[in-house]
Parts: sequence; structure tokens; C-alpha cells
Amino acid sequence: MKAPSRRSRLAAALCAALLLVLVAAPAALAEDGIGLVGPTTDKTITFFCFGVIAFFTILVTAMSLIQARLEKRKERRRYDLERFG
Repeated sequence: MKAPSRRSRLAAALCAALLLVLVAAPAALAEDGIGLVGPTTDKTITFFCFGVIAFFTILVTAMSLIQARLEKRKERRRYDLERFG
């Protein structure tokens, strides 16, 4: 019988740790519905969801601007190589 490789043992250990965290997460920081920021209300959930929406909007916009700048730089470099090369 062949012994499991180091990579498969590491993957199994990471999966076991992830499963343990997922099982323990609901009871970790809550007591009677009161978590780190107080009782969970509709207002709290609404503002949290608006924050998530704003975060992803800003993230997509920033990444698009970065990509546009990198594309412009790539085209400028390609043009310079064709012109001088």
C-alpha cells in the first residue's frame, strides 16, 4: 500500500480545519442573538448589505480603472517597440 503524499495530507488537514471552523462558527461569538455589535436587527442587516453592495461597486470600478491604465501602458510599449525595433 502506498503512503499518501505530502500534498494530499496537507489538503486533508486543511479540509478538516475548515470543517471544524464551519461547525464551530455559529456558537463562537453569539449569545442569545447578541453578537459583537449588539442585537441583530433589520436596520443592522440592511446597513451591512448596503456596505457589501458599496464595497463590490467600488472594487469593480477600481479594478476597471487599473486594468484600463495597464492596457494603455501595454499599447504604448507595443507601439514604442514597433517604432524603435
